[in-house]
Amino acid sequence: MSRKSAQEEWHAKTLEYVTAVNAFVEKGLREGWENAGEEPGEPGRGPFVGAAIDAVRKANTNGELSNLRERWPPAHRPLAGLLEKKGQCIPVVCILPDGSILARVGGYDEPGRTVHLRGDSAVDVPDVPFFGHGPNRRHFAVFQKDGVHIIDGWNGPSTAKCPWPTGLEDMPDGSDASPWEAPPTPTQLIPFPSGKRVLLVCGEGAFVLSEFEAKRLLPTKEDLGWLCKENPDGKPERLLDMEHGAVSKDGKLIAVGSQDSSHLVFNDQLEIIGEVAPRSSYPHYALFSSDGHMIAFNACHFYDGVTIGVPTQILPVAELHEHDERIPDLHDNARVYAGVSRNDEFIVGDAYGYVRAFDTKGEARWQHFIGSTICAMDISPDGKTLVVATYAGFLSIIQLDAGKRAPYQIGTGNHVETRRWIFWKDEPRPLIW
Repeated sequence: MSRKSAQEEWHAKTLEYVTAVNAFVEKGLREGWENAGEEPGEPGRGPFVGAAIDAVRKANTNGELSNLRERWPPAHRPLAGLLEKKGQCIPVVCILPDGSILARVGGYDEPGRTVHLRGDSAVDVPDVPFFGHGPNRRHFAVFQKDGVHIIDGWNGPSTAKCPWPTGLEDMPDGSDASPWEAPPTPTQLIPFPSGKRVLLVCGEGAFVLSEFEAKRLLPTKEDLGWLCKENPDGKPERLLDMEHGAVSKDGKLIAVGSQDSSHLVFNDQLEIIGEVAPRSSYPHYALFSSDGHMIAFNACHFYDGVTIGVPTQILPVAELHEHDERIPDLHDNARVYAGVSRNDEFIVGDAYGYVRAFDTKGEARWQHFIGSTICAMDISPDGKTLVVATYAGFLSIIQLDAGKRAPYQIGTGNHVETRRWIFWKDEPRPLIW
C-alpha cells in the first residue's frame, strides 16, 4: 500500500470517527445518555498507525510541519497499544511570560528532566530535576539536593532556600523513627506569593517549608500517632496516597488532602480552619478559583468522582458535612488530576482524557478530548492559551475561545488545539504533531 493511500485512509477514518463521536456526545447531552445509542467504535485505523507515526517523524526531521495536522490528523485511540510501551507522565507544565513552556518530563518516581519549549525547539534545562510555580505566576520552586530553592521569575534571583524536612516533624513522643536518608520525592512544589515559603506535597506528607523550619500539615499530629501505633517499628515508608495541595493567589489559604483525610483548609498560620467531608470516596484534588472566592475539591471512586465548591467566605468553620447546602456540586463524573481557573470557570482534566469546564455554580460549559489520563495543566495570564499534559507523553497546546474547532477534534467547545508535542520513551527526540 502506498504512503498516499495510507494517508488518505487515516484522514478519512479519523474524520469519520470524530464526526460520529461528536454527534453521539451532542445527542447524549441533549436527550440523555440512555437515548444516545451505541458509542461509535474504532473505524479501523490500526493498520495505518505505523505510517502515521513515520509521517510525523519525517515531518519533524525535514521541518515540514505546516500542514502535518491536516494531512495526518492527531488521534489517540488507535495509538493505545503503542502508548502502553512509550507513553510517560508529564507531571508539571508552566507557560512563561514570553509564551514559551516549561515541562517536567518523566513520572514522579523517575529521574526525569525539565524541558523548555520555544517555537519548534525543545531544550533540556540542566540541573532542574523537578520544579513548581506559584499561584501568582511569579515565583518558582526548584528541587535541589540541599533543599527547595525559590526564585523570582524563571532564571531570576533567589528569594529563599528552604531545607528539606527531616521526616521527624511532629512525630509522637516515644517514636523511634529515624531521619530520612535522602530528600523526599515531590508530587508538588508550590511557592507562596511572598517568595519565602513553599508547599511541599509528597508521599511522606504535606509540609510548608521556610528557610528556618519545616511544618507538617499532613498527616496531622493525631494521624501520626495512629500510624506509629500501626507501625510499631516506627518506620512507615509512605504515609499518604493521592496526596495533593493548592495555595490561594494571596497565599492566605492552603488546601490539602489525601486518600485517608478529609478536604482540609489551613490559614497562613498553618491552623486548620476548615474540614470538609468528601462527596465521593477519596479526596483527590484541590483548586482555588481565579478570584479566590471558592475552593474546588474533587474526591474520586475508581475513575469517576465528585467535585464540590467550598466558598471561602464561610471559613473558618469547624466542620462541613457532605450535605451542607452552602457547598454546591460542581461536577459529578470525573476523577480530577489537574486543573486551572479563569474568570468564573474551572477547567479540569480527568482520568478519561477529557478536559472539562464548568462554572462556580456547577453549570457545564464545554469539554475537549485529548486521551489518556490528564496529569498537568496551565493557562496563560490572559486566559487564551491552555497547555495540557497527559500520561501518554502528550503535551497539547490549545487556543481557547477561537470561535471554531478543527474537523478532527472531539469536543463541544470552540477551541483549537494548535500543537501536540510528543515525549515518548526511547524516542530520539520530542516530536511535534
